[in-house]
Amino acid sequence: MARVDVAETGNGGAQAGRPESRFRAVVDRWRGDPGVWRRGRLLAVCAVLTALLMIFHAQVPNRIGNLGSLFETFLPWLGVPVVLIALAALWRRSATALVAVVLPAVVWANLFAGLMTDKSGTDGDLTVLTHNVNADNPDPRGTAREVAGAGADVLALEELKPGMVPVYEEALAAEYPHHSVQGTVGLWSKYPIRGAGPVDLRLGWTRAMRATVAAPAGDVAVYVAHLPSVRVKLNAGFTASQRDRSADALGEAIAGERLGRVVLLGDLNGTMNDRSLKAVTSQMRSTQGAAGDGMGFSWPAGFPLARIDQIMVKGVEPTASWTLAQTSSDHLPLAARIRL
Repeated sequence: MARVDVAETGNGGAQAGRPESRFRAVVDRWRGDPGVWRRGRLLAVCAVLTALLMIFHAQVPNRIGNLGSLFETFLPWLGVPVVLIALAALWRRSATALVAVVLPAVVWANLFAGLMTDKSGTDGDLTVLTHNVNADNPDPRGTAREVAGAGADVLALEELKPGMVPVYEEALAAEYPHHSVQGTVGLWSKYPIRGAGPVDLRLGWTRAMRATVAAPAGDVAVYVAHLPSVRVKLNAGFTASQRDRSADALGEAIAGERLGRVVLLGDLNGTMNDRSLKAVTSQMRSTQGAAGDGMGFSWPAGFPLARIDQIMVKGVEPTASWTLAQTSSDHLPLAARIRL
């Protein structure tokens, strides 16, 4: 009898170690806890408020320090407090908080889960790349070699320091026989370029351009833009008014484009969620949202927090979109493949 008892005890111990047995034990413990629905009410309130912020993010006012634009720039990161609330609810053994956290989790998934799936394909007629190379880049020649090595057909560079333009021209000449530099932005192409010229962003100096690329599958209007930088200041909030005016000017230029196929490459210093870029985003598609895999954050390069660099299209079909490895710049390069 003693031996049988020992065997049964050992078998029961093995069963208790199974994941389903542990889960059942936790459920039984919670079921017998009279405070499981009373604890964690503050966590539940935080969960509901997080969901409301995501649902009504467009209602966060921009009148005070452009708070709405700042909030929308980092909107995907609201997934972090959702996870923290869920973990805190488990630690507090609060059924109320666990039920409440389902709401922001569903809202976040509705907004961003689609970006987390791989939508990239293998076909396409044209590969494009954009990179803010950083005016203070310590190795412009190395950066040029790295982006050229990606094999894109069309390459856009932003934040070109005038004294460094010859360095980029020399480093890219072998791969890209056609190019045009307008102000601080430039376009390099394996195919002929026609009608290259500046685009007025209402700044007084040139930070955008437009050109026609004669690709084998047909002409494409390519815009390269670097919208003004934004800053977060304690006394002024999110200073983005200059960027917003330039975005409106860029949107007007693209709206008046005669060609049906349009590609926008550049550093817009804003995300697709930022309402202040609606003059552009309302008429174009993000290649990352349509054919990417993941969020595609591009800045800062060391620990990307937001996708402020963009590849956007109109009249063409994106088939793949991806982020490239870090160069000597503070931005990551972005590439996309499109079907004309």
